[in-house]
Amino acid sequence: MNIINNTDINIINGIKEPIINITPKSSLLSFISDSNLSLIAPVLAYWLYSIYFHLIDIYQLLEKYRIHPSEEQLSKNKVTQFEVIRDVIFQHIIQSITGLIVSNFETHSLSGYENNLLWNIKQKYSLIPTEILYLIYWYGISILKIFIAFIIIDTWQYYLHKLMHKNKFLYKHFHSRHHQLYVPYAFGALFNNPVEGFLLDTLGTGIASISLGLTERENIFLYTFSTLKTVDDHCGYSLPWDLFQLIFPNNSIYHDIHHQMFGIKYNFSQPFFIFWDKLNNTTYHGIDEYKAKQKEITIDKYRQFLKERKEKSKKEQ
Repeated sequence: MNIINNTDINIINGIKEPIINITPKSSLLSFISDSNLSLIAPVLAYWLYSIYFHLIDIYQLLEKYRIHPSEEQLSKNKVTQFEVIRDVIFQHIIQSITGLIVSNFETHSLSGYENNLLWNIKQKYSLIPTEILYLIYWYGISILKIFIAFIIIDTWQYYLHKLMHKNKFLYKHFHSRHHQLYVPYAFGALFNNPVEGFLLDTLGTGIASISLGLTERENIFLYTFSTLKTVDDHCGYSLPWDLFQLIFPNNSIYHDIHHQMFGIKYNFSQPFFIFWDKLNNTTYHGIDEYKAKQKEITIDKYRQFLKERKEKSKKEQ
């Protein structure tokens, strides 16, 4: 896919100032507006990515990468999968209704002025290659805004999450529900008390979007990416090829520690970076030891799994 439109480059490099013809920006998909897609895409992403990990669980496809043995998930979690799925559906309903209300006050994206704007910038800064200007305008600014949005979301969630733990009333009546999942799994990523879910996730990303004036397409990316990242953090697997776990220090192992009794007062950062934990000295300092211990347990269980599967295969022959 060509990320630079050569026709636009020729117009921007032209002698004559391009004509401005303001029109509503076309949607990414012809059958749905970008505004509605920004609400639907993260919900679809949540369930599809969760189903992906659920199938891995059912068919035991990646046992060697499990953080916890499967029996721990069954024995230590204090809530049924039905309750988890029910509550997540309820949170998605609240999230979608909130998004629909807010969308009525949003200004929809317009187009038809971009080449004129870039042409005028080019007149002032003629030494900058047109392709560089084009990439900065169409991609660089959005990347920067999304990165800042990550910081805003992290800041909002860190301090609210930490408050939910430090305040006994808030923990008992709201946040303790999420910690009924001692062993996290993908479907449980957004398993929260509805009030906490709204404050922590819906409001947090909403503040980032509104404060930065994100476009509808930037919202599609931010909401969907954040959702996938949250599901991945709760997936229950430490995967060597998982880009979320490779790129971000705040990953499935890091967040899993927070779900354990010994780590519940640490690792409040979510969902992207860990700098607030480091600055506030709330990082669990035995992460490497925990990784090594869990890997040892996983390997032992994996060997047992292979042995049992081999024995089962022999009996079936």
